[in-house]
Amino acid sequence: MSQKKYTIKQILLHDNAWWRFYGTYHNKIRIGILVAILKLLSCKTEFRGVSLYQCSNPTCSHSKKVLHTCKGKACSSCGKKATELWIEKQMQLLPNTPWQHITFTMPRELWDFFWVNRKLLNLIAALAANCIKQLAKNKKVIPGIFIAIHTFGRDLKRNVHIHLSVTLGGITKDGTTWKKLAFHQKSLMKMWRYAVISLFRKLYQTNSLVIPKAIQQSLNHAFTFNHLLNALYKKYWVVHCSKPSKNHKKNVQYLGRYIKRPPIAESKLIHYTGTDIQFKFLDHKTKTYRRFKLSVEDFIKKFICHIPDVGFRMIRYYGFLAHRVRGTLLPAVYKLINQVPPDGAQPTPSYAFMMQKDFGVDPLNCILCGSRMRVTSVSFGDPSLSNLFANHKKLAIPTRA
Repeated sequence: MSQKKYTIKQILLHDNAWWRFYGTYHNKIRIGILVAILKLLSCKTEFRGVSLYQCSNPTCSHSKKVLHTCKGKACSSCGKKATELWIEKQMQLLPNTPWQHITFTMPRELWDFFWVNRKLLNLIAALAANCIKQLAKNKKVIPGIFIAIHTFGRDLKRNVHIHLSVTLGGITKDGTTWKKLAFHQKSLMKMWRYAVISLFRKLYQTNSLVIPKAIQQSLNHAFTFNHLLNALYKKYWVVHCSKPSKNHKKNVQYLGRYIKRPPIAESKLIHYTGTDIQFKFLDHKTKTYRRFKLSVEDFIKKFICHIPDVGFRMIRYYGFLAHRVRGTLLPAVYKLINQVPPDGAQPTPSYAFMMQKDFGVDPLNCILCGSRMRVTSVSFGDPSLSNLFANHKKLAIPTRA
């Protein structure tokens, strides 16, 4: 393909790449992956429906069709809007007080465990939050915490880690006082390392842990799984505490780039031959961009393995932001830090608003006369999962016009 800009959807459709991949690996593909890919393939197609817009100027004949989108987790364009919506909501919701961004990592020997023990991904977010909550509890306060679970590095390799943002202060249990907090890398690293290793030991002792094949091959009577955990416990684990920020905006914008989008931005795809894909990524160690080349099949493997399961929450809230207590505690927090509470439910930004904000173009302005475009008809498709599954092949091998 000679074009300069490539999309994930084009790669999946070109030369029936996804359909051939599915034919080979369908027995190994998680349902969450299949749902996300089917949504992506159906995005802006007749399966999702179409709206017809016509110019409001009676002397102008301009009209256009707008195909409906999928809002799927594997779709870059839909992910961008979801990201903007999430950022806008957090900007309104979160307390305008100093925050700190903390990254919790673990040794690479543990990464593969999360693919053969999916439940682990549901457990580690709370472990990171508990480290913060315990330190805050010692000061007798409740902080605000939100967490994003990441399973990938910038080169698409498996790299399970936690991004956590926390208020550098907390509310006392009686709701009358706001106290400052500080968190230190050394103590957090020890608590995090202990919590993760303890979890693995407990699951192993209760026969609730599947050991990846590569790890199994390295174990024997002289070097058992407990020996491996002992060795990992002696390692230094990277827990990075970023410089505190005056408010939540920087943290929200940073996490927003990742949490609602696919594991790789389409802007990073720099060359596609039809058989191989090259993408670039920023190497943290060298601070320079590197190129990575993969076959289409290997690219699909790396891309889809980071798609979460159906219903899995990549973002979690703890402390006074936990859903079960925020209705009571957040108003008290706003009052203590002299912040005006958000004024009710914020309206969802429209497609036109997003286009104006990102590209400075109002899609509802007629390109011929400048008058407003208005919806004259809407045709709803059938984007139900049952219909998408029934038409999997048709979506993967669309009829060429």
